[in-house]
Formats: sequence, C-alpha cells, structure tokens
Amino acid sequence: MTEILVQDMVGADIAAARVVDHPAWPELKNAVEEIRPWQSKDGSIDFDAEGAPSRALVENAVGRMTDAIEQLSPLLPHDAAYHRALVADLRGWVDGGFAVPDFLDSLLAFHPAADRVDGLQHLVVFPMYTQNGNPDRNFEAVVLRMVWPEWLAELEATRYDNPLFCGITFEDFTAGYDTHSAVLFPETIAVREAPERFTWGGIFCDREAARFRKVTEAAVDILGLELPEDIAAMVEDQERCEKAFVLWDMVHDRTHSHGDLPFDPFMIKQRQPFWMYGLEELRCDLTAFKEAVKLDAEGNAHGRDVQYAVLFDRMFRFPVSGDRNRNYDGLGGQLLFAYLHKHDVVRWTDNKLKIDWQRAPEVTNQLCAEIEELYRAGIDRPKLVHWFKAYELVSTYLAPHPGSRWAKGPDALDLSQPPRKLVDDVLPDEFPLSMFYEALAKKLKGVIASAKGITAANAERAAA
Repeated sequence: MTEILVQDMVGADIAAARVVDHPAWPELKNAVEEIRPWQSKDGSIDFDAEGAPSRALVENAVGRMTDAIEQLSPLLPHDAAYHRALVADLRGWVDGGFAVPDFLDSLLAFHPAADRVDGLQHLVVFPMYTQNGNPDRNFEAVVLRMVWPEWLAELEATRYDNPLFCGITFEDFTAGYDTHSAVLFPETIAVREAPERFTWGGIFCDREAARFRKVTEAAVDILGLELPEDIAAMVEDQERCEKAFVLWDMVHDRTHSHGDLPFDPFMIKQRQPFWMYGLEELRCDLTAFKEAVKLDAEGNAHGRDVQYAVLFDRMFRFPVSGDRNRNYDGLGGQLLFAYLHKHDVVRWTDNKLKIDWQRAPEVTNQLCAEIEELYRAGIDRPKLVHWFKAYELVSTYLAPHPGSRWAKGPDALDLSQPPRKLVDDVLPDEFPLSMFYEALAKKLKGVIASAKGITAANAERAAA
C-alpha cells in the first residue's frame, strides 16, 4: 500500500508545473548570485575584507533564498525533508556569523537515488564546488530532472547494478554550472565531516551529449572523417546521444568498484602518478565499451551508440581539453588513439582520418584486456613495481617527455624514498601531445571552449 502511495505522489509530481516556471525560481537564483561573489574559497564571508557587504545585506539575501525554497518546495513533495533541512542549514549559517558553511544535515536528507523515476524534478541548493567549473565552495542552485527510462532501469536491475547512480538533465542553474561541469557529486558539498558513505551521484547526460555532438561534428569536419550512416544519424540526434551517455555513465561509474582491482582500491584518495588515474578512468570507459559491444550483439539499439560515443569523445575531446598539468583524462584519450593507430584501426593518410569500423570493437576491447591484465597482476606486485609496469604499458604507445626521469627507469630515481615522494619526479606533462594532437588542438580548442554552459536547450537555440 505504501509503495502505491509513493508512486501516486511521484506521478503527480512529474505532472506538476516546472519548477523553473514558478516566480520564486528567479528570485532564488538572483539571491544566490548576489551571495556568491561575497563568499571566500571555503564558502565563508569575510566582512573585514575590502568591499565586503554589510551583514544586513547578506542576511536579506539568505532570507530571500529561504523564502523562495519554501515557496517551491510544495511542487516537490519527495524533497520536502531535504528542503526543511536546507532552510535550517541556511539559517544556521546566518546564526553562525557566515563562517565556513556546514550543510551536512541537508546533505543527509537528500536522497535522489531513492526515487529514480524518469522525469522527476529536484531543486538542489548547496555550498559546493563544481568539478571542471568553479573550484570554490560557493552557493549553487540547480533544478534538474531524473533520467531513468524503463530500459535503463531494467539493465541496472538485471545486469549493471548501481543503486547510487542518478542520470540527470538540467532545467536551470546558477553561475557555477554555467561552466564545463557535468556532475553533481555529494563530496563537493561543504560539510563539517564526511558522511560514512555517500548515497547518490549525478551526471548530467544532456550536457555531455550536447558537448559531444558539438565537438564531434567539428572534429569530423576538420579531419575529413566519413561516418557510417547510422553513426552520423546518432551524432545529429540529441536524444539518442543522451541515452548513450546515461548508459555509458552508469556502467563506467560501477566499474570503479568492479574487476580485478589492486589491494589498495583506486576509489580511496591516494597520491600516485597521474597515469594511474588515467588508466583507471580509461579502464572504466573501455569496460562500458566492452559491455556496449555485447549489448549491440544482442540487438540492443543503444549498444552501438555507446561504442562510438566512447571512441569519439575519448579520441577527439579528451586529449585537447584542459591544460597539460597531470591531465589524466587527456592521457587516456591519447593512449586510446595511439593504440588504435598502432594496430591499424585508425590511419591519418592524405590529411584525412580513416577508421576501420569493422575492427574497431575488437581492437578497443584488446586494449581493455591489456589494462585488465595489468590490474590482475598488480595484486602480486609492490606499489612502485606496479606503477612502473603501468608506465611501461603507457610508454609502449605514447612517447614520454625526453627529460623524464621515470622514462629512464628505476636507476634514475631515489628509491630510498617512499613511493608517494617519487611522484614529485613525474613531469606535469609526462607524455606530451603528438604532432597530430598539437595540430588538432589548435583547431578544436575554441570549439571545446564554446561548449561552456551548454545544455540540450541552448545548443538547439544556437543551432537555429
């Protein structure tokens, strides 16, 4: 009986008016945007700083925030407990003199993964940093919708168990999300202490898909790549790409805790060479690719789309995004391209890129198998030996920097130091871009930069 009531409530919520159409939403956004510039990196406000506002001014802005949240909350009955805790945390921040914010209570009350219903709205407000966006713990407000179609729910329930994963899309957001950030993670939120465990993690598949389409279209044009008809149709279709990304993300996310992992799990924060993070992220993406090949063979329409979302995003965007300071995602993209090139799946000939579409799945899975074997053998190796074996794998396909100590082998390093100290000998750009990617970066960086703040809606408006 309780389950029926919950479903009725959720169904009524999905049919309710959009939160962003309520007059309280722009009031909330304006109040948040007013507070953000006054906040320090840790989220506090220093009233002794030059140009600082009066306490009364900040109190007024927070009051407008709480009023707006209380007006919007009835539209979202499934978030009622969270919104009550949120208002209490905001008032506690005021009472505490606007010190470093502590929103642990409201974080613990927010459970989006508990109601993964397709189209369900959430209003989220936290002091937080946004990955690949704003590095400071400023207040952000975002309205989002859950992406949980029946086919995805079925795959999660029967094949890719991931009870904490939330596929989400943007409705609207404040300045910290008018960036390249495409995630909503609880560990970014300002709290007095980390919870024993996190209960959710969200990835904005609409931003990922819109950015993918923009960058891929540009890369295909620049490189003269001829796409198969069905893949060309996918790149032109925002909805198809969103479905590909939400499936990719769900499998990738769970892979961090699946497989023959070394004894010291990668999900625990630790200091290690950045190529280790690059291999881990690539392993998770290639696992999603491998599963997509299986799904494709079984007749699942999303399987082929995921394969080429992984290939194109990894080869075209990742290597030329961000700076060259320990860019582990860029490294993974470089490695994938170099591996496929080494095995004659991709060729740059006559100033055009050619891909052997028939062999691409087999050879990409082959790279996944090499990384998996590195992991499987890792349990029998000391940490430093494992790092060197990983370096050996990467440097088989990517040329290290000519000034690298690590490239010269163990004799070039002071092995009397603990492994974490040897990380200091890793160059910021240990594996520089190839000539191919240096040239591609000059032509693609502007396109990638222009995807800042992109969503499905504003991408379509720009195209029109």
